[in-house]
Amino acid sequence: MRQLALTASVVATALILVQPTRPLAAPAPLAAAPVADRLSLPAPKAGRSRPLVVIVGGEAGAETTDYIIPYAVLAESGAAEVRALSTAPGPLKLMLTLKIQPDQTTAAFEAAEPAGADIVVVPAQMKPKDLALIAFVQRQAAKGATIVSICEGARVLAEAGLLHGKRATTHFASLAKYDKAYPDTQWVRDRRYVQDGRIISTTGVTASIPASLALVEAMAGHAEAAAVAQRLGVTSWGVAHRTADYRITAADYASGLAGFVAVWSHERVEAPLTPRVDEIAIALQTDAWQRTFRNKVVSTGAAPVRGRRGLTFVPEAAPEAGGHVLALKAGPPAPQLDAALTEIRQRYGEGAARLARIGLEYDAPTKTFAQRP
Repeated sequence: MRQLALTASVVATALILVQPTRPLAAPAPLAAAPVADRLSLPAPKAGRSRPLVVIVGGEAGAETTDYIIPYAVLAESGAAEVRALSTAPGPLKLMLTLKIQPDQTTAAFEAAEPAGADIVVVPAQMKPKDLALIAFVQRQAAKGATIVSICEGARVLAEAGLLHGKRATTHFASLAKYDKAYPDTQWVRDRRYVQDGRIISTTGVTASIPASLALVEAMAGHAEAAAVAQRLGVTSWGVAHRTADYRITAADYASGLAGFVAVWSHERVEAPLTPRVDEIAIALQTDAWQRTFRNKVVSTGAAPVRGRRGLTFVPEAAPEAGGHVLALKAGPPAPQLDAALTEIRQRYGEGAARLARIGLEYDAPTKTFAQRP
């Protein structure tokens, strides 16, 4: 019985599962000024021609898509200088998949850039109460940086004291919990991203794509954001979102638990690392496959490789015969999530595909990123 309870706890954590069969509480009415539909950013700090953006992960790891997508989208745009950071030296293991080599440690960054970053992006973290990470975010905020949380990265901001009296959002499954844990923050439903002063927050995981494009728009204008979106295969990046569309049911919980405990049926899924691998495509695909609870995704290769936008990946193992190998296709990377969900459905069934989609807080393909009003 104790082992079963432990297994259930692991599945719940991986699903970011909170009150699985109870609907979310009704959203509180917004007070004062409405939440902006478009993001606004201050000019870059003195001496910079474009903003300096850092994506930061704690030593225990950060969520894969949350970390990689902002890095890749902003680097693709050329509108900002982008650096990948970790609080500790060496490779950074992303959850649920992939391993990267950050550009700098937070200590090295602060020594090299005493003025601090213009924008700090905080993905969901394996250890959101990491004191070194929280202290770094606090110091950067004190130096005037705009702080952006992706998904449950909002918890790091809350622990850092940056959400007192602020509007913010997060992954749908954590909204009710955060209402209680951080009552001095107004947790907003039905918006994919929310800005309150120099704090920006997003809903779950795949909101990293529209939010990153909104940052490009704020930095370089609508035309540049539209050009980047077209290259990525994204049609729009508005705030429209229906929180009530996302609810993890008892059936979802049962499907996840059944897949998790059936370890004898788990297969190895390889994500090949090749030079100039598309960071966005590999992040979306591996994140979706790992969330099915039917496999173990492993990045494979002989040596570290640099992605097409500059991020360095570190292979976890050598290729093996017999496993399922993910096919990263040429062309725009964002639609490859739809392709991955289709393949998951064909291989494992509708329940597994739904677990992946709900965990990623991803809309159906026909309304992937809602049109701006």
